[in-house]
Amino acid sequence: MSRRFGFLTSILLSLFLFVTLTADEGMYPLSEISRLDLESKGLEIPVSEIYNPDGVSLVDAICQVGGGTGEFVSPDGLILTNHHIAYAGVVAASTPERDYLREGFTAASRAEEIPAEGYICRITEDYRDVSEDVLSVVTDEMTPAERSDAIREKMKAIAEAEEAGRENISCEVSEMFPGKSYVLFTYRIIRDVRLVYVPPLSVGNYGGEIDNWIWPRHTGDFSFMRAYTAPDGSTAAYSEDNVPFKPKRYIKVAPEGVSEGDFVFILGYPGRTYRHKTSDYIALYERTILPYLSDRYDYMIETLEEASKEDRALQLEFANMIKGLANATKNYKGKIQGLRRLDLAEKRRAEEAQLQQFIENDGKLNESYGNTLEELRGVYRDYEASSLQEIIVTLLGRNGYYNLFNSILSTMEKGDLNAEREQRLEEVIARQYEAMTPAVEQDFLATLIWDFHTLSKERQPDVIATLIGGHGDDRGEALDAIHAAFKESALSSPEGVTRIAKQDLDAIRASKDPFIELALELRELNKEIIERRRTRDGELKRLEAAYIDAKMAWQKKDFIPDANSTLRLTYGYIRGYAPADATYYSPQTSLKGVIEKNTGERPFDAPDQLVELYNTGNYDTSLEDELLGDIPVGMLYNMDTTGGNSGSPVLNARGELVGVNFDRAFEATVNDYQWSEEYSRSIGVDIRYVLFIAKHLGRADFLLDELGVN
Repeated sequence: MSRRFGFLTSILLSLFLFVTLTADEGMYPLSEISRLDLESKGLEIPVSEIYNPDGVSLVDAICQVGGGTGEFVSPDGLILTNHHIAYAGVVAASTPERDYLREGFTAASRAEEIPAEGYICRITEDYRDVSEDVLSVVTDEMTPAERSDAIREKMKAIAEAEEAGRENISCEVSEMFPGKSYVLFTYRIIRDVRLVYVPPLSVGNYGGEIDNWIWPRHTGDFSFMRAYTAPDGSTAAYSEDNVPFKPKRYIKVAPEGVSEGDFVFILGYPGRTYRHKTSDYIALYERTILPYLSDRYDYMIETLEEASKEDRALQLEFANMIKGLANATKNYKGKIQGLRRLDLAEKRRAEEAQLQQFIENDGKLNESYGNTLEELRGVYRDYEASSLQEIIVTLLGRNGYYNLFNSILSTMEKGDLNAEREQRLEEVIARQYEAMTPAVEQDFLATLIWDFHTLSKERQPDVIATLIGGHGDDRGEALDAIHAAFKESALSSPEGVTRIAKQDLDAIRASKDPFIELALELRELNKEIIERRRTRDGELKRLEAAYIDAKMAWQKKDFIPDANSTLRLTYGYIRGYAPADATYYSPQTSLKGVIEKNTGERPFDAPDQLVELYNTGNYDTSLEDELLGDIPVGMLYNMDTTGGNSGSPVLNARGELVGVNFDRAFEATVNDYQWSEEYSRSIGVDIRYVLFIAKHLGRADFLLDELGVN
């Protein structure tokens, strides 16, 4: 078919659909699915096929894995998810000599599948509302901190009671609306998860951080894993005797894919959204928190890359951290841009003014909620004053030197350090220092000390002035001075820390070593911060519950709770968008685009075999899209997604798998705060590219046989 004709058809179709079909904002909990009129939106199966509390349905094919979502795609526990979800497992299994991350991994038989170290699989089994039970512990006499503690302890107690005596089961109470509604979720746990097929990095992360959060996208962000259980079906750690898990339901693959305008929906575990937060929360993140974290993560990435540029083993060690930091910092920059472009804080402020007027015009509402917004503003004013201090203390707590030192102090405070444990402690200290990269840890330490120096005096530990010395006006000189001083510190060597560990607590507290003084001050400061957060959390639970009640009364409708890593549904259409004036992005990319971007150098280093396949056309053309006249690669849709939806199945109107969600467009990173039909677009890899790569690049025909599409 002519590609020009296909392009023209897709443009005309998109213009027609834009004015006739719209998606809705919403990451709908299981309890809301039956209330949605999805048939009128394009769904061709009964809603009970998606979620049936009295039987088996598509939700039984969805799992949490590796911090994201996966879907069972065969009766033998085969899981399809993202390459970036499987990434940590691939890194853990890789060495410079056996570089699965760079070269990819294919297990041609079940016996060749290898453990995904540290991965578990969770499947939602049941849920029920426990709001009344949770809130029964709250009294008017409680302080905010006591309220926060009481709710948290009750949530924990309910989960533990439900879980008691049940094998293979984990229970959690999730907060749906702060201080207002709580749901108990029951999960089936699987502890043996293995790698089956992972494409090479040059496919799974094609475009790298340059293309991350960007459309058009040409990334084959997918991987296959498998869940295993003991022969009797119970949860078991990895064992050669384990057998593939038999899910209640698996999702059928639709190798014909989708076209522009098609109805699609997603089931998955979106992480966190903040749609019901006030203007002060939005402003705090826009002005202070996101810019600081973005700048700091950029610096950390540069440091890690510089330290490992000549060492592949170190590159593998840092790979997961760098990828996580890079993903976060670009996301934060997108959020900042989106918040500023939308002027969201100011719009929320104007909305709150209208809400306040509505409250004041109703005597009963005014009595209950008249001070709610002003009290919320006070909480966020206090939070903004201390936010950077809290972040810096958190980041310093992750520093290798301070992390180890704090562990030693905690052990000493418990009085658990006898002669035998002292010997083991020496071994732990030696291993910890051997595992650290001193240049990196010391650089981060010095940088965070400088960051403390930039805060007001009352927000700094006292010893910061000593460490900075007379270099307070010159960052470079200050960092050099801190590095030089650290060489003299007992924390700089395993011998020094071992010597400290053999002293008593009074001797340690009397130390004149400024880095030990800093560690001791940070411990006390951290206690203050924990108490501050307890109070703040308790205040917010009370005030945000009142805020939601008042807002519901004003708008005369119920709200969908923010995402919180529980199973949700979202729906929409395959659709392009216009991110800027005179610019339109169509919603499908193709193999041609992969080749056009290819430079032969990372991150646009398409495998030679893939380039040859495209140039020769020597492949299965049944996977080509009729309108594109090419193998489809990426797909764009107007569904409501966020972090945690990575790996979620993109399902067609018949509930069949047509893609795997993995990202959002840059303009849509602000989705966490505000959704819009205009700019909220999510990105998935087309199932036809998944099948194409597995078949022709991975030689994994066995996978296509298992999927029933070969």
